[in-house]
Amino acid sequence: MSPLRFTSEEELERALATPSDALVADVAKGAGDLVILGAGGKMGPTLAMLARAAMDAAGRSADTVYAVSRFGDAAIRARLETAGVEVVPFDLIENDDFAALPDAPNVVFMVGAKFGAATSPSWAWEVNAALPDRVARRYRDSAIAVLSTGNVYPFLPASSGGASEDVTPAPIGEYAQSCLGRERVFEFGAQERGTKVSIIRLNYAVDLRYGVLADIGSAVFAGEPVSLATANVNVVWQGYANEVVLRSLTHASPDVFTINLTGPELLSVESIARRFGALLEREVSLVDEPQPTALLSDARRCMALFGYPSVPAETLIEWQAGWMQAGLPMTAKPTKWAVRDGKF
Repeated sequence: MSPLRFTSEEELERALATPSDALVADVAKGAGDLVILGAGGKMGPTLAMLARAAMDAAGRSADTVYAVSRFGDAAIRARLETAGVEVVPFDLIENDDFAALPDAPNVVFMVGAKFGAATSPSWAWEVNAALPDRVARRYRDSAIAVLSTGNVYPFLPASSGGASEDVTPAPIGEYAQSCLGRERVFEFGAQERGTKVSIIRLNYAVDLRYGVLADIGSAVFAGEPVSLATANVNVVWQGYANEVVLRSLTHASPDVFTINLTGPELLSVESIARRFGALLEREVSLVDEPQPTALLSDARRCMALFGYPSVPAETLIEWQAGWMQAGLPMTAKPTKWAVRDGKF
């Protein structure tokens, strides 16, 4: 497939918001409205548009997709409204009363605080652990899909294949600790009130405007060094990640359904950088000695349930190179994938 797969943000978002037959089939099993909390972030807009498209394709056009966020970016709000998503401007931190939020049998919780957690840990705990309690109480009778992170796991050697869902969490730093707090709060709601919950531990979605590949590719393109201290990474196409989040609602349970979400490939950072060097026709500068462990996830359970991602890592790298060569928009939101001390 050509590296010039996309020539605009509109084309990219159409691809991210086009449902698979499997998603449509799962959505057809459900009924009622969907509320997406934190829909104005990096993944939220395309997930909301995907949900709307899938529900329409499943014959559920009468059901509403609500996108809840502060919506500081008017352009994102406009794109959602054009796609048929109902926008609900609402600050989940500033407002104590959630009664005004729409009722729905299905909820996706995407709110999170990562960057700045090291300098303002109380903010991270408020957003990642305290807010979830208010949400879990408000939507106690709904099925809730909760976005979490692979950061809750310990660093492991590449030879391990990554952490499976059975690995005991051992979060490093305030951000990861507060994310485990988020999980525990929703688990409490499931245990005490019977709320159906799915927890999705995501490791690095690729959107082309941001992500691990964007970070590494941008460094190579700019002639900047790439650190090999974290020698391996997992990534996954965001279109697949969006689908798994929505499909996980069919598995939500008071017993709490937990799943790792990433790609099947365990990638070498050096190999990624060198591939970008070849595609972008740049010299590659590599620094730092590779460390024996990295933050890696084993997503075999996810793929056994939901199938393999439709876009493999090599294609994502090619698309990313083509995106950058074409000068298409990038967000100034680095993932900080190479951080090893948990300080974000």
